[in-house]
Amino acid sequence: MGKYKEWKGLNIGLFTETYYPEINGVANSVYMLKTELEKIGHNVYVFTTTTPGAPEHEYNVFRVPSLPCVLISERRVGLFYQPRLAHIIRRLDLDIIHTHTEFSLGVFGRIMARELKIPVVHTYHTIYEDYTHYVNKFRLASVDERARAFVRMYTKICCNTVEQVIVPTKKVRELLMSYQVVKDIEVIPTGVDLEKFDGSDFTGAVLQETRKGFGIAGEDKVILYLGRVSSEKNIAELLKAMPEYMERHKDVKFLLVGDGPERERLERQVRDYSCRSRIIFAGQQPWDTVAVFYRLADVFVSASNSETQGLTYIEAMASGLPVVAREDPCLEDILVPGSNGFTFTEQKGFLEGLDQVLYKEPENGAGYGENARRMVQKYSAVEFAKRVEKVYSGMLNYQRQGSALPID
Repeated sequence: MGKYKEWKGLNIGLFTETYYPEINGVANSVYMLKTELEKIGHNVYVFTTTTPGAPEHEYNVFRVPSLPCVLISERRVGLFYQPRLAHIIRRLDLDIIHTHTEFSLGVFGRIMARELKIPVVHTYHTIYEDYTHYVNKFRLASVDERARAFVRMYTKICCNTVEQVIVPTKKVRELLMSYQVVKDIEVIPTGVDLEKFDGSDFTGAVLQETRKGFGIAGEDKVILYLGRVSSEKNIAELLKAMPEYMERHKDVKFLLVGDGPERERLERQVRDYSCRSRIIFAGQQPWDTVAVFYRLADVFVSASNSETQGLTYIEAMASGLPVVAREDPCLEDILVPGSNGFTFTEQKGFLEGLDQVLYKEPENGAGYGENARRMVQKYSAVEFAKRVEKVYSGMLNYQRQGSALPID
């Protein structure tokens, strides 16, 4: 961006299809950004969808009626143009609009930005190519390829018609460049509220009560998966390895926290396992209790290959958990094999990684969990907000200098 003047007290509009209290990476990212930008001194307004369990009173949060998303059934998509909300937005004197969705609320945000003649920043959170199977129920190769081609084209249009694109990792920047996105792409990893995961927000009694509630004894070693229960997360691969591993290790339990379209099928998968009583489907849990599950576990696992950043990996490490995860470019700056966990490409590597973190010490003498906590300090929520604020300042200075915004 070059040199920029610092802007304080901005009026910022965040447009997103998912938000607190939903538990997913995008909702968490937007919630974190609003919270930290407000601490800096900005006025932040969130425009999002209705969702079950949302607080009755929310500060500067505006919700619109919504419908289930075709690609991701647990997500909601807001109804398109809202005249009442457009009237409210015109009165807020927004300086910048930041969209976090390619769907209706993102389009709505762009429309309002063009009307108000203010810049649009867009964060690309989700690799939708990994979700096309939800519209290809019969798994036809020709249908899947056409769906993927449409996703690539639509993503290219969305990103090339804003003033600035933000992505969480270099992996996503390279993907967008392969789609022929030509706008400037800034890599800014989503931050994490590190204090939330240091264990200070709950007592040992809460931890013990949670373990007891799920039948986890004090001497049990707990493997944790936390996140969306869907096919692109490859949870079935992790479960397939459990009979062999639990036969060798009688003190291990596997706790899965989350819900999604694959849960019922996965529960059927383990019904005939001799170790089925040690595989626990905890279902969706309240946002404010997530940190407890990280703290009661001994290792966090994932076989996903659809991550843009892997926020749950960072949350786990901030809680002092080592990670054993499928090898993925998004983990290059997060997971150091042999220090704070291990990566794998097949079942043998997965089981060897579990053995290392559960029953052995790393070669450098420090604990895997200690290394994990130390290595994610750079992903603080404060740093995240400051870097996004810098992007805003750059865009507004570009506008202030009299240059025409590059609106296509």
